[in-house]
Amino acid sequence: MATLDDGTALFLRGVLPGELVRARPTEKRGDGFAAVAEAVLAPSADRTEPPCAHAAACGGCTLQHWRMAPYLAWKAGLLEAALRRAGYAADLAPIVATAPRTRRRMDFAARREAGRLRLGLHAPRSRDIVDVADCHVLHPTLMALLPALRATLTSLTAVKREADVICNLLDTGPDLLLRTDAEPTAQDRTRLAAFASAHAIRRIAYARGDGPPETLVLSEAPRVRFAAIDVTPPPGAFLQASAEGENAIVAAVLAGLPEKLPARARVADLYAGCGTLSFALASRARVAAFEGDAASVSALRAGVNASGLAGRIEPQQRDLVRQPLSAKDLAGFAAVVLDPPHAGAAVQVAQIAASDVARVIYVSCNPAALARDAAALRAAGFALLRATPIDQFLWSARLESVCVFARVKPGLSPGR
Repeated sequence: MATLDDGTALFLRGVLPGELVRARPTEKRGDGFAAVAEAVLAPSADRTEPPCAHAAACGGCTLQHWRMAPYLAWKAGLLEAALRRAGYAADLAPIVATAPRTRRRMDFAARREAGRLRLGLHAPRSRDIVDVADCHVLHPTLMALLPALRATLTSLTAVKREADVICNLLDTGPDLLLRTDAEPTAQDRTRLAAFASAHAIRRIAYARGDGPPETLVLSEAPRVRFAAIDVTPPPGAFLQASAEGENAIVAAVLAGLPEKLPARARVADLYAGCGTLSFALASRARVAAFEGDAASVSALRAGVNASGLAGRIEPQQRDLVRQPLSAKDLAGFAAVVLDPPHAGAAVQVAQIAASDVARVIYVSCNPAALARDAAALRAAGFALLRATPIDQFLWSARLESVCVFARVKPGLSPGR
């Protein structure tokens, strides 16, 4: 951000704090203007050469021009600032930084333009597609698929003009969901089967636009492992962005549980997905796992039944936005663990605040939503015990974190 002499704010991409730049305003944004830095006249000592050739054009990584140490300090500062806005003075745990080329989930855009098919990521704040030839965050196994995937999509009648390709790297290899703008023909199905066979892809699913997926190719059930338990996720299922990031989240969540839990203690796992945290939590307590997506609940239940954990984990389908667990529903839980979507969990957190739950472990991917929800917990008398920043969205402004809150007994201060 920069401020002109008349107080007008400029929002610039690709610059660093303290730099002197020659900038050109481009379009109105809020109370200010988006701007392009046409030249960096006095660069910061923290500036470095971006490792990726697409850095200037691609909207996926916006901070590759920042040296790693100050970049990570800024990332941790996002969490510290969010907690400060909520009223907490936080001593953060050291930030967990995931490595380049470890991202195992990516949503690629495809579009036919001028007789060719572009496949890659969107440009910043644009529908334009950057045709990706290399990616410094993506796992090499998924990166290696792109040339053949581009050729295969080019040949498909099902891609009339546009498509999205959701790529998940599971423990059994790549798993693909194609969302296209036309129906696949018999020839399309044959080509996709050949592509899957050539690249050891166990499943390729298809959906028309935002419709429900159907499986086009299935040689064997794909699997992802959570706490040594195999689960077959639905096509396009949510996964943590990297295995390293997931491990850090699980470790921080388990460390946040009360040290001494009774033998029959129960923990609520909210927004449980396919069981990312549920299976790990089951090593410490009985788990009631709540998730709104029916396919994810089905996958979680199948994993529970196959592993003999039916008496330990209880999957339940429930839309926690429209039907949050009430304060009465939460009675008797030794802890509540929640990993909500980007918008946070304002409605559910209000019920948690009104309950008698003594321990809350909040996994967040959005510091702004965390600040709002943490403020509600503080007003209800919760202290902050521990906060761990986890940078699994490398070179972006997004930050994962795990925050542990404990209800303070009457007469004690909730300042931390």
